[in-house]
Amino acid sequence: MRISKEGWVQTVRQVASPNFNSRPESAEIDLLVIHNISLPPGQYGGSEVEDFFQNQLDHSAHPYFQQIQGMEVSAHFFIRRDGEIVQLVSTQDRAWHAGQSCFENRANC
Repeated sequence: MRISKEGWVQTVRQVASPNFNSRPESAEIDLLVIHNISLPPGQYGGSEVEDFFQNQLDHSAHPYFQQIQGMEVSAHFFIRRDGEIVQLVSTQDRAWHAGQSCFENRANC
């Protein structure tokens, strides 16, 4: 897998999310966060997750979407159920995963 100096994997589809910030220069990459997500819950295969990670989800399309309106989250990578890998945030940056994070007393993971 080739990763550009900007942190983008060349062989996967790229869908840039605005939901990220800079990783502190002194930070080492030593934690992997794995989530599972479907939108609406239990429904797979649509564009809703990618739309959500890009702040483009149509919140009127399903009642559940009103509960997550205003959330700004992302992931570095999203693996679709068909195996396709989509990159949303550069590996050089910090994606905004599932809200406030804490692992072993370390915040902002």
